[in-house]
Amino acid sequence: MRRKAHLNYRYHHMGIPVTEERPGEHYSSTFKMYTSGGEDPGGFRVQFHRFDPGSSLHPLIQSKPHVAFQVDDLEAAIEGEVLLLDPYEPFEGFKVAIIEDDGVPIELVETDLSDEEVFGEPKANSVIYPQALVPVSAQEVIKS
Repeated sequence: MRRKAHLNYRYHHMGIPVTEERPGEHYSSTFKMYTSGGEDPGGFRVQFHRFDPGSSLHPLIQSKPHVAFQVDDLEAAIEGEVLLLDPYEPFEGFKVAIIEDDGVPIELVETDLSDEEVFGEPKANSVIYPQALVPVSAQEVIKS
């Protein structure tokens, strides 16, 4: 990825793939993925992602940690880049794409939402959590 001089890149979060179940993870049936974390204990927000077999996300996203940067213009930021995940809006006011940089996924985010709005309770009835209630644990997913 070539940093585009006319854009500002601000650290948003780090995403780390894991294989073990973690407390507080939420299941996305869209991506067959569990997400936990999002806390900001030391000023650098981290999320953990665990993937079910058959997840549609690119293997690099499932296997390599990624850093996410907030940008003011997502379309300009992804111009000329190799996309691992096309731009989409998982919930209103939050646009995301993931690019590849020399074998490493980098997430780019465009939003004006606050951290509390983004990392608060998962957004039911959204693209990423289409069900009315967001399952909190693997056991709840198995029951459904």
